[in-house]
Amino acid sequence: MIQRLQAGDRAAFAELYGWYGDLVWRQAILPRLPNRELAEDCLRDTFRTALEKIGSYEHKDRSIYFWLHRIGVNKAIDAHRRHKRDKRLEEAVVAEGVESVTATVARPDRGLEIEETARMVAASLAMLNERYATALRLRLLEDRPREECASILGVKVGNFDVILHRATKAFQKVFPP
Repeated sequence: MIQRLQAGDRAAFAELYGWYGDLVWRQAILPRLPNRELAEDCLRDTFRTALEKIGSYEHKDRSIYFWLHRIGVNKAIDAHRRHKRDKRLEEAVVAEGVESVTATVARPDRGLEIEETARMVAASLAMLNERYATALRLRLLEDRPREECASILGVKVGNFDVILHRATKAFQKVFPP
């Protein structure tokens, strides 16, 4: 089976998924990611990584399950960290929005201040490269899901996360204090 997988046999990979997909799901991923959607993405990423890395796999008289399990655990941990980070960012943005609305209601003259900030944000975005500006607009201003943003930019979600991080750093450098 390993030789078939390393030779690129897609049927062998389908067999591997049939044999171990549910087991990796139940034992490596689901206990760490109770969110079903995240867990499904993680299982897909686990087997995608296994397919990409099968050439470097050395079985050493052990079942391939242990290798798949380790990949699944690592993917679940990564997904959990990303999810926590996204949640914190979302909570911060919501809190900032509530604070801004409250301040505007309490002080009507804040409307002009908000308009000026919006102009400064637009000017700062115009100074960034187009890809970074688009990433920030889609994710933070339009509040689109990461998957949709990644699709629009034509990259994987993990790559989008990197682009968004770099875009945020670039924005911080050009946005007036």
